[in-house]
Amino acid sequence: MSSPKRKPPTVKAKAPEEVNKKALVWIGAAIGVVIVAVTVLLLVSG
Repeated sequence: MSSPKRKPPTVKAKAPEEVNKKALVWIGAAIGVVIVAVTVLLLVSG
């Protein structure tokens, strides 16, 4: 009466997606900061 072994939930498959989302958020934030800095410098210098 041995029941078939159930595979553990695929947590490892979801991990890279979460990391990619975090990386995209960080890249987007960095680009946003750069754009704001450039516009501020242009306004101040102009």
